[in-house]
Amino acid sequence: MDDIKKDFIANLIFYRTQKNMSQLELSGICDCAKSTISGIESRKNFPSFELILKIAYALEIHPADLFLRNASKTREDVRDFFEKELSVTIKEMVEKKFPAAQKDEE
Repeated sequence: MDDIKKDFIANLIFYRTQKNMSQLELSGICDCAKSTISGIESRKNFPSFELILKIAYALEIHPADLFLRNASKTREDVRDFFEKELSVTIKEMVEKKFPAAQKDEE
């Protein structure tokens, strides 16, 4: 369990600094005291499940990323993947499966 907490803290600091966000800014978004974030980062406290969700939301990451860095993609990455790759792939699959539908549209 200690490794999980260490990873969480390291990832929290990593993502917070990556966003150029201070502990005070993060605490404001999460509706908690700065000392709460400071206590977590200094290994004095561990956040509740609710606070983990708020922290992830504030940092615009999936909560899993706080435990395992890059466990998921950012919302923007997911949107880009869907729009640029998945949508095209689905369209090609539909056109291949139903070629008559494409001819009817012309």
